[in-house]
Amino acid sequence: MVNVIKLHKGLDINLKGAAELKKVSVGPVSHYALLPSAFVGVTPKVVVKVGDKVLAGEPLFVNKSCPDVRFASPVSGTVTAVVRGERRKVLAVEIDADAQQQFHDYGKSDPSKLDADGVKKALLESGLFGYIDQLPYAVSTTPDTKPKAIFVSALRDKPLSADFEFELKGNEKDFQTGLTALSKIAEVHLGIGAQQSADALVNAKDVDINVFDGKCPAGNVGIQVNHIDPVNKGEIVWTVDPTAVIFFGRLFNTGKVNLTRTIAIAGSEVKEPAYADVLVGAKIGEVVGDGIKTDRHVRLLDGNPLTGRKVTKDDYLGAHTSEITAIPEGDDVNEFAGWIMPRLKEFSTSHSYFSWLFGKKKQYDLDARIKGGERHIIMSGEYDKVLPMDIYGEYLIKAIITGDIDKQEQLGIYEVSPEDFALAEFVDSSKLPLQQIVRKGLDILRKENA
Repeated sequence: MVNVIKLHKGLDINLKGAAELKKVSVGPVSHYALLPSAFVGVTPKVVVKVGDKVLAGEPLFVNKSCPDVRFASPVSGTVTAVVRGERRKVLAVEIDADAQQQFHDYGKSDPSKLDADGVKKALLESGLFGYIDQLPYAVSTTPDTKPKAIFVSALRDKPLSADFEFELKGNEKDFQTGLTALSKIAEVHLGIGAQQSADALVNAKDVDINVFDGKCPAGNVGIQVNHIDPVNKGEIVWTVDPTAVIFFGRLFNTGKVNLTRTIAIAGSEVKEPAYADVLVGAKIGEVVGDGIKTDRHVRLLDGNPLTGRKVTKDDYLGAHTSEITAIPEGDDVNEFAGWIMPRLKEFSTSHSYFSWLFGKKKQYDLDARIKGGERHIIMSGEYDKVLPMDIYGEYLIKAIITGDIDKQEQLGIYEVSPEDFALAEFVDSSKLPLQQIVRKGLDILRKENA
């Protein structure tokens, strides 16, 4: 039985430069790095040295607090650097890839014949377990946690996000194998969109299918958890990116760790927005090449414009990234008369500009400017209009800022992740960095409850 959930809150932002449903080949990528920061909550302990030879699938670092959780190299090659920041914090483990790739063979297995411990053991040994996150705290989980359910959202609806149905083509078998493996650990809830029709999604086996019909952020796994099986204090659910499910399936079907994923290269500043098959950790400059326009200042993002990380061509693709986007920076814009102009080409959620007269389907070329400074919180109900969760968003943010842990718990902090507040941050007239605030609040709460 398919459960249909209609959401009435949210906001779709239609930006120029969405990737066409076609694949382009990128030039040879020889430089890779695995970034510990992509696995939130993990304190890395590096297990390789500069000059070491590694095979694809062999560990580069482990979780210091749970050494059984390893993180696999995306390629075979030579470790060229362990990049450290302040207080010797590990920022990246860099690798020069071999011309001919070699894989560590973990052996094929049929997850339908394994129990929960067998599936966990396979994911731990191969360095893939760290791709599983958890609520509460929105961090990479550990094998000692016992989830009451596992959630996979196959719906990506943020502006310029990659279409998972397009990535799924050719990977249907691996996706189903990954779902079957996860179902051995706990009940799996697969969230899909009302417009998605891929057979591997609508007829997926060993899962409970939930159709979400609504605007962004209907695809957020946290939103889906809130509507299906909310997280209370003391409870844990696991959340898995749909691409990671494919990684898991490849492991069981081939015995090898293959971290190839299909990403969107999108945005108004991309010459030919399209999709490309790349490996996790690929150097961004080698992926985009000369495909970025240079006639104005550009902000390059590892991710989508709402939640992506600002990067340069010298940075590396994150482990959970499904798109590289390029939008105007906006620092080279000179506007005549400023805010007093009618702004027919600007996006507004409050009808402040006349652009709303052109209808909802108009595409916008938004830049990265905040357009205003940080100010006091105005209890205007702005967050509630775009946050389809059964929580009081504005009151929760105030509780986090003031450090009131009891009130945070009462207001549902265990159910949220920073990305759930991305749209609220976009519409916030107070210009507060809501995602940073939520992340800080979750980190403090996790430390207090440790």
